[in-house]
Amino acid sequence: MLGNQIRTVILLGALSGLLLAIGAYFVNIYIALAFAIAMNFGSYWFSDKIVLMMYRAKEADVGKYARLHQIVAEVAKKAGLPTPRVFVVPSQAANAFATGRNKNHAVVAVTDGIIELLNEKELKGVIAHELAHVKHRDILIGSIAATVAGAISMIAFMARWGAIFGGFGQKDSGNILELLALAIITPLIAVVIQLAISRSREYMADEDGAKFIGDGKPLASALKKLEAQAKHRPMRFGSRGSAHMMIVNPLSGGSFVKMFSTHPPVAERVRRLENIK
Repeated sequence: MLGNQIRTVILLGALSGLLLAIGAYFVNIYIALAFAIAMNFGSYWFSDKIVLMMYRAKEADVGKYARLHQIVAEVAKKAGLPTPRVFVVPSQAANAFATGRNKNHAVVAVTDGIIELLNEKELKGVIAHELAHVKHRDILIGSIAATVAGAISMIAFMARWGAIFGGFGQKDSGNILELLALAIITPLIAVVIQLAISRSREYMADEDGAKFIGDGKPLASALKKLEAQAKHRPMRFGSRGSAHMMIVNPLSGGSFVKMFSTHPPVAERVRRLENIK
């Protein structure tokens, strides 16, 4: 618990310095400082709303998604947590995530695709995994990382256009080269932010989620289905910087994507879950 708080402070401090340096390049140090402070404040209080907007999530209608609400309430009770709000992402890519700054302001979001793909026991296993993240207080740092990674991606986009249009009106070729470097480096920084979310947290969420429902096999079965589907139907919106929040990597890709993935191998997660007694 204390470890997560320390990680949050370190992450915010490092990102403040990064945003300050990048902002100073585009404008001046005082405006950059104001932006960094605002970013920190906004990341803490509004990161959950930003992530939900990023994935176009809407609060799940109680009538239409009655069983989903019942499953979430049932698992939350077993986990000793307040029942979180439930959101649905309008995507056929099967996935799920949790967000919010603490257990009293938590949200569980699932895609339309995961509701269609999984049976009730498997879906319950997925919900249990996400509520384990809530209990471990992983959701705040995950939401902050997603928010700031999105901001860094936006800066990279600005830098690319700045280089295309001559360095924002400056003819100095050195300035244009700096912008190109910024456009290349900033997405890599977003990946590093993803890697700040430890893979070990996924193993812990798998294990505790299995304990909540008394069985690891439903989640193991769900992970197999989710991995197989993700290869053919990756998420079409959201961002690479928020991929760490999902129960499985929502992005398709080769060895480079796997190398920088915050998710441990599904095969190893399944093996551990199936060995839980």
